[in-house]
Amino acid sequence: MLKISDTKLLFILILIAYGCAGDNHLVLQPNILLIMTDDQGFGDVGYHGNPDIQTPNMDQLAQEGAWFRQFYVSSVCAPTRASLLTGRYSMRTGTQWVTRNLESMHPDEVTLAHIFREAGYKTAIFGKWHNGEHYPSNPFGMGFDLFFGFNGGHHNNYFDTQLEYNGEMVQTEGYISDVLTDSTIAFIKRNHNHPFLAYVPYNAPHSPFQLSDKYYDRYAAMGYDARTASAYGMVENIDDNLGRLLTTLDELGIAENTIVIFLTDNGPNGQRYNAFMRGIKASVHEGGVRVPMFFRWPGKIDAGTVIEELTAHIDLLPTLVDLTGIPKTVTNPLDGSSFAGLLLNQQSNFPDDRLLFFHHSRWDSLEVYPGSVRNHQYRLVREYDRDWELFDMKADPGQQFDITHLQPAMADSFKQAYYEWFGDVTANLPSERRIPVGYKEAPGIRLPAPQAFCKGVIGYHGAGWANDWLDNWTSTEDRAWWYLDVINPGSYEVVAEYSVAEPNLGTRVRFSIGDSFVEGVFDQPHDPGFIHSPDRLPRGEVYEKESWAFKNLGVIQLPEGKHRLTARAMEIPGETSIELKSIRLNKVE
Repeated sequence: MLKISDTKLLFILILIAYGCAGDNHLVLQPNILLIMTDDQGFGDVGYHGNPDIQTPNMDQLAQEGAWFRQFYVSSVCAPTRASLLTGRYSMRTGTQWVTRNLESMHPDEVTLAHIFREAGYKTAIFGKWHNGEHYPSNPFGMGFDLFFGFNGGHHNNYFDTQLEYNGEMVQTEGYISDVLTDSTIAFIKRNHNHPFLAYVPYNAPHSPFQLSDKYYDRYAAMGYDARTASAYGMVENIDDNLGRLLTTLDELGIAENTIVIFLTDNGPNGQRYNAFMRGIKASVHEGGVRVPMFFRWPGKIDAGTVIEELTAHIDLLPTLVDLTGIPKTVTNPLDGSSFAGLLLNQQSNFPDDRLLFFHHSRWDSLEVYPGSVRNHQYRLVREYDRDWELFDMKADPGQQFDITHLQPAMADSFKQAYYEWFGDVTANLPSERRIPVGYKEAPGIRLPAPQAFCKGVIGYHGAGWANDWLDNWTSTEDRAWWYLDVINPGSYEVVAEYSVAEPNLGTRVRFSIGDSFVEGVFDQPHDPGFIHSPDRLPRGEVYEKESWAFKNLGVIQLPEGKHRLTARAMEIPGETSIELKSIRLNKVE
């Protein structure tokens, strides 16, 4: 594993990655700096009436370009990211939920990164991907040249953590938002004479709530509870990092040729100021899906521009294509519309009155509700345990009064539109989520525990979120399995990532596909403790172990096609078998 002792070494790595691709010709097309935060709500910005939070750089960005009064996203992380990148409703892309491979996009989706790379841009992502960890649904398969961050829905620790750099895990030093910013700045400096697309999806203020005293103490002293004080402090840290990014553009003399976009991925991850809207993260009410959106392009977008129209994440791809003037690459059919004309104060074909649709999945069950429909004045909402409700968002922005009985025809038309939309966007959702194995671009594949299915008492250490593992493996009748799609058949090395306590040594575990199997006896103890986690309040996610052991179990033959890899404990001499973090399948040439 690579050790990054300071940001200079990371800068060197980026120089190496781009050493043969540098191009000093005159930049004709604008750069794009696309910044998104995680679980920051509409109210978590000073410009939106929050009297206490300190976000001077976000506030300045809102005033220097276009501020969007009604910009909408999905109710949770992964769906927003899929829509943002493709211009399509997330379930149309295959992204249904946030974990267990339900966050993955279809391999044939066309993203912003694909389009801009084809147009000659350098493309990079720094932060949280969350749209599939297996090629071709990972960043490299989805058009990015450089990836520094993590694939899952959350990260376990924010200080001195490990992150992925172009397929290799590296040890970082410092706070994660600062490290991601350092890396983005290095990339911008290297490519400032060449068009670039830098996508910076910060993972704060998503839990776990970790931050330095410098940012926490201010809000704790105001009397805020630990959750809110942490969220505000993490947002303030991001604001400082936003300031560093904007300063870099100024110092390099490229601010006027760089489109800067700032938004967030859903409503706030807790009950706090949210401009008096109903709902937070995971809600299809206004407060769960209306977020900050600022758009700056000096000399092109007038300072103080206010976009009143109903806009959404699905609109960003066509808008950026229009603004930059790059060739219109063939994409999958888009749901979004370009609002470039609105930004440039030009004639625009942007729809005056449109319907936006929202849906919230609950784990892997494909339910019709919760869902909602929004136009310029009304929102129709149905939660899973209530009937449809219609709200006049102009007269009643807090959604206190159901007016379905006053506007039955409108409610019926919205309902009909929602049912038609839901049937359309879910028509091609995969019935099963198989992990692709054998692409030449990914000769080694990791099968994480949260993507396993279980039978018996064996289950997740955690709720099935990213970073969980399998434990409570107490019966030889228990099973865990992964659904595979083997692209390249042949011999694969099977490696278990595990821990086992000394009293449980001697357990024998078999991994099989059909009649072909490998197995091993786990006779060496590896039972580490947990990494110290400076959380400000107890977390909902699992804590991170200090390390995991690896055991090579031998070579198994994988035939082409769809198969199931099954794990079974053949002998359990102690109380339980191993704790299983993942299985690695490495192609043997």
